[in-house]
Amino acid sequence: MPNRLANETSPYLLQHADNPVDWWPWSAEAFEEARKRNVPVLLSVGYSSCHWCHVMAHESFEDQETADYQNAHFVNIKVDREERPDVDAVYMEAVQAATGQGGWPMTVFLTPDAEPFYFGTYFPPAPRHGMPSFQQVLQGVRAAWSDRRDEVTEVAGKIVRDLAGREISYGDGRAPGEEQLAAALLGLSREYDPQRGGFGGAPKFPPSMVIEFLLRHHARTGAEGALQMAQDTCERMARGGIYDQLGGGFARYSVDRDWIVPHFEKMLYDNALLCRVYAHLWRATGSELARRVALETADFMVRELRTNEGGFASALDADSDDGTGRHVEGAYYVWTPEQLTDVLGPQDAELAAHYFGVTEEGTFEHGASVFQLPQHEAVFDAEKTETVKRRLLEARAARPAPGRDDKVVAAWNGLAIAALAETGAYFDRPDLVEAALGAADLLVRLHLDDHARLARTSKEGHVGANAGVLEDYADVAEGFLALASVTGEGVWLEFAGFLLDHVLTRFADDSGALHDTAADAEKLIRRPQDPTDNAVPSGWTAAAGALVSYAAQTGSEPHRTAAEKALGVVKALGPRVPRFIGWGLAAAEALLDGPREVAIVGPALDDPGTRTLHRTALLGTAPGAVVAVGTPDSDEFPLLAARPLSNGEPTAYVCRNFTCDAPTTDPDRLRTQLDV
Repeated sequence: MPNRLANETSPYLLQHADNPVDWWPWSAEAFEEARKRNVPVLLSVGYSSCHWCHVMAHESFEDQETADYQNAHFVNIKVDREERPDVDAVYMEAVQAATGQGGWPMTVFLTPDAEPFYFGTYFPPAPRHGMPSFQQVLQGVRAAWSDRRDEVTEVAGKIVRDLAGREISYGDGRAPGEEQLAAALLGLSREYDPQRGGFGGAPKFPPSMVIEFLLRHHARTGAEGALQMAQDTCERMARGGIYDQLGGGFARYSVDRDWIVPHFEKMLYDNALLCRVYAHLWRATGSELARRVALETADFMVRELRTNEGGFASALDADSDDGTGRHVEGAYYVWTPEQLTDVLGPQDAELAAHYFGVTEEGTFEHGASVFQLPQHEAVFDAEKTETVKRRLLEARAARPAPGRDDKVVAAWNGLAIAALAETGAYFDRPDLVEAALGAADLLVRLHLDDHARLARTSKEGHVGANAGVLEDYADVAEGFLALASVTGEGVWLEFAGFLLDHVLTRFADDSGALHDTAADAEKLIRRPQDPTDNAVPSGWTAAAGALVSYAAQTGSEPHRTAAEKALGVVKALGPRVPRFIGWGLAAAEALLDGPREVAIVGPALDDPGTRTLHRTALLGTAPGAVVAVGTPDSDEFPLLAARPLSNGEPTAYVCRNFTCDAPTTDPDRLRTQLDV
């Protein structure tokens, strides 16, 4: 018989709806039940494509004996971290403070007042590697609750007080300048891996936000070292196993320093961020590899993640059926030499093995290899390799596919909208711009209410109950701003303004610091607030970047001031931990450059001369430049006001810092104006 999760919209929660554990969703009623029964709360947090979440579910939550014990002695709450990033952030901070590490699944025991007192992540069904079994943990917590209640309550109270005292270093409320951005670049160069690209050791995550900063810093200053780090890292990732050499798109991270063996889950946010980064790298360098990867990644998102409603699903699982009924990580993606021969025959299999780096001993497990694109001395016939790729992709499509987490997360769809809009514009792919418009339309129709408040998630056209957090407002605004620049439709600028007004009124405090949850959101044991980037830009730095762009488009002083204040934290953290605040550094580069405001006026949007100037403006590398396009009588963009045609011809106007260049009708002249 299904438990209380059967009516939830989260695919992760629905995966647990048939567990014998009597799960509750996060709710006031669950804590009231714990108070009534006088038992602690077991909080389990995970997400749909998390490998070890599935393992613990199979080992423990599907086990009747374990479930009976949980049900008898705890109120059990299951949370999808992607639906409730606020709940996840608050308790993950406590786990990391107490244990020095964190991760998912996250297992936390709480008092009925939601105060944490015992923490962990994955617990095995039997003791191993120095870890207690999950049963032992349950019994130990139950004994402590029954026999040492005062001690448990005291520990919980101290943890909450300690969390309340963990204030972040906010800086002085002023945006970073040349000195801090140069110090950030120096810090990155010290952590850079010159042999392999990327930063730090294993596991290695794609540093998309840092690369955005490096590209902007190079554009503004000409620093060749910044461009080199960005180029080399992008090439190593694109040639490695972290990139799907057959189907396009990136896996979550590499378990090794060489980008060879990925953790195979494919997340929407990684692919959106990396699609945009490779498009920007092409814009800066003309790299054919960057062009190919940007387009293949965009096509992957549209082909495999777009939902029937027009939004984009959250993720593809790492695991899939290996053909024997067992769910194995990477089964969908890896190949043995024998499998290549079965599909291609001996001669073409030999070519494919050489081309993709497939070896007899394998680069993964059980003699299988992850496809890479090694540097070769030999020259391959392009038509032949494309035929081989197509045949392998067709054969792979017949394998059992990884599961898909179909929930639509507002923030991540905002990132996808920005990436697809720009990639479509750069490479003359109107279908990609249409896909971005479809996702934006879904967010407006389904996720936005009459007061422009955002819901965080939806699934199959049904909106979820959870309120949007700061990253939702910021990233959706970012997507809408990109869409406005690409399409010339001012309504997207208007919607971005509605969202950013919420940032100013509900997420900012008097000092200009930003909080991850709104002032009127559900009260947790702590109001989460984290300016550092993780897998995605932090809500704080994403909001700062969107505020910079919106202020440039509209001339709004309150939004500009809010952006400058918010970037104060980048001034404090950028020189110290640049790897973890790349989006904030990128926003600071835009602010330092102006950013430039480009207005394109023409007799019509589809006029060839107007289109040429518009495309030239979009391809400008000046950091964070904003573009408005329309007719002289248009009132859709403030930047178009009082901008006449020159001698009846389409005309471009470039301004920054309250100073404008002479208007031009010449695309080459415009290109020069947008070079730093």
